[in-house]
Amino acid sequence: MQDIISCVTRYANKQFVHCKNRFHLYTSVRYTRCMQSRYQQGDLTWVDIESPTSQDVRDVIGEFNIAPQIAEELLLPSGKPRAEVFQNYLYVIIHFPALRHSHIAREQEIDFIVGRNFIITAHYEVIDPLHKFSKVFEVNSAVGSNTFGEHAGFIFFYILKKLYKAVEHELEYIHRDLGTIEEHTFSGHEIEMVAAISRSARDLLNLRQTVEPHHEVLHELEECAPALFGQEFIPFLRALSNEYYRVHTHIIREIESLKELRETNNSLLTTKQNETMRVLTIMALLTFPLALLVAIFDMNAKDNPIIGHPHDFWIIVGSVLMIGSLMLLYFKHKKWL
Repeated sequence: MQDIISCVTRYANKQFVHCKNRFHLYTSVRYTRCMQSRYQQGDLTWVDIESPTSQDVRDVIGEFNIAPQIAEELLLPSGKPRAEVFQNYLYVIIHFPALRHSHIAREQEIDFIVGRNFIITAHYEVIDPLHKFSKVFEVNSAVGSNTFGEHAGFIFFYILKKLYKAVEHELEYIHRDLGTIEEHTFSGHEIEMVAAISRSARDLLNLRQTVEPHHEVLHELEECAPALFGQEFIPFLRALSNEYYRVHTHIIREIESLKELRETNNSLLTTKQNETMRVLTIMALLTFPLALLVAIFDMNAKDNPIIGHPHDFWIIVGSVLMIGSLMLLYFKHKKWL
């Protein structure tokens, strides 16, 4: 069962327009959208709030007897992930990277309030993996299937698994980008790959900075969650830690691959630049003596042995060509060319 409430707030005259399952658009009027979705499966209740308002927070706090200090946390994004244990529920703040799935930011926050028979999720934009999971949950609820376990901790477990799967998809995109960078690096596009490598490095850095704090959160859950959900829930918490370690290891592996690609690209770029400088240096060595020779013959001297001689022009040209050819042969002998 799903109950969706959508609202449009008109800032022009502070009027509110409510409708069910849709919202109306008004031209030249600024509006915001808020959504609360409720799912029921047996005795388990899942409330998902997108862009929570004060009214949304008051409703869930009153219904599920949540501590008032959490209300302020739900209204605004938090900068630091953490897990807190209360008497009848857990409060978890966790961030996930969303480089390609995000609609606004490159990092998405989800707040979880997990009790024995209920789970509340709050977030500040559409989160694609969570939206897909809600569709699966809704279908299972409609057909009467109870595949998510006997308490809400299992729903929390399956949601996090879905989110870690989305992070793996992000890594697959980056892995394909690194493959493309490798191909272009060895096909003579070293200069263009400098920017591409920097973009991939930025993405991997964002992934690492977002995922690494999960270690402390999951460790705290392993210690405290069994008191609420029982010892039989410990293997599921360890499975979440394994998901984290697999994703984190994958990130580190891609970072190492990127470092090797960057060093290789820099080496090829340096080699190409050195080759260019070598050619320019040889050209300077060739042109300077020949230009000096021509300048000497061009001097308006009384005893110039060439100027005024029959065929003096062709003698100078022949001398320049002969000296230039000898210099080229010498450079080839020295393997400078």
